[in-house]
Amino acid sequence: MILLKTKEEIELIRDAGLLLGKTLAEVGRHIRPGVTTAYLNQIGEQFIQDNGAKPLCKGFEGFPSAFCISVNDVVVHGIPGDLFIKEGDNVTLDCVIELNGYVADSAYTFAVGEVSPEVQRLMKVTREALYIGLDKCKAGNRVGDIGHAVQMHCEKNGYSVVRELCGHGVGFKMHESPNVPNYGVKGTGPLLKEGMVIAVEPMVCMGSKNVKFSKEDGWTCRTRDGKPAAHYEHTVAITANGPDILTTHEFIENNK
Repeated sequence: MILLKTKEEIELIRDAGLLLGKTLAEVGRHIRPGVTTAYLNQIGEQFIQDNGAKPLCKGFEGFPSAFCISVNDVVVHGIPGDLFIKEGDNVTLDCVIELNGYVADSAYTFAVGEVSPEVQRLMKVTREALYIGLDKCKAGNRVGDIGHAVQMHCEKNGYSVVRELCGHGVGFKMHESPNVPNYGVKGTGPLLKEGMVIAVEPMVCMGSKNVKFSKEDGWTCRTRDGKPAAHYEHTVAITANGPDILTTHEFIENNK
C-alpha cells in the first residue's frame, strides 16, 4: 500500500532531509586517507544523536551501524569497520534518519583526493542520472518512467545499473511501497500521485551490472567483476508543481 503524505508531513520530512544533508557533509569533511570507515560512522552517529534524530540503519534487520559506507567496488551496504581509506578511493555514505517521527534517506559518493579520470566520469554520470530520474517524479508519470530515464542515461555512457537493489517509498518508515528500480519501461509501474514521497537512488557500475553479496556478513554488495561503483540518492515528494527534493547535497558541494 502506497502511503500519501500531507503538505504538513512533507515539510516534516524536509526537516529530516535538511539535517541528513548536514550529517553527510559533516562526515564527508572527515573522509581522508588514513581514517577508518568505523571512525566515519562514529562521527556521523554522534552528529545525528546530538541533533535529536535517530539513525535508522542501525539495527535494521540486524545491520550493525548508523551508516552504510561503501568503498570502490562495494555498491551498497558496506559495514563500517577497520578498513582504512586510501588516496584515490571513492567512498559512498548512505544514511537514513528519523527526526520527530519522519524519515529521510540520502546517499553521496565522495572522491578521496585525486581519483582516476575513469572514476570521476562514473561519479559524474551517476549524479546526472539521479537528477534525470528526479525530473520524472511528476504526478501522472509512472515509476517505470524514472527507471527508464536512469537506465538510458547510464547505459548510453557505457555503464550498467544494478537490478537487485532499488529505490523505494519513504517518509513514515525507511522502506515503504512502491519499489523504484533504476531500470524499466516507460509508462509502466505504479502511477505517481501527488503526496507520494520516494527515494530515487541510482546504483551504477563501471562494468557489468552483476553483483555479489557477502557470505560473511550478508550485507556487503560488491560488483562481481571488481570494478568501481557509484551511488547518489535523494528523497523527493511528488507535488502539484512537480518534484520537490526534500534532502540536500548543497552542504557537501558548497564545501568542495
